[in-house]
Amino acid sequence: MAKKVVAGYRDKSKAKAFTKVIMAVKTEKGTYTYREEIVPSDGLKEYIKESKK
Repeated sequence: MAKKVVAGYRDKSKAKAFTKVIMAVKTEKGTYTYREEIVPSDGLKEYIKESKK
């Protein structure tokens, strides 16, 4: 029998340390696909700046 995970036991301060980034990427055919990544919130601006190059 599986155990139920109680959300109240999580450390909520660490949950906001990461951000989910969804970026549209153009393929060779000209269509767009979406790339999802989870990055630390501290380095979010640098990640977006590097990915636009």
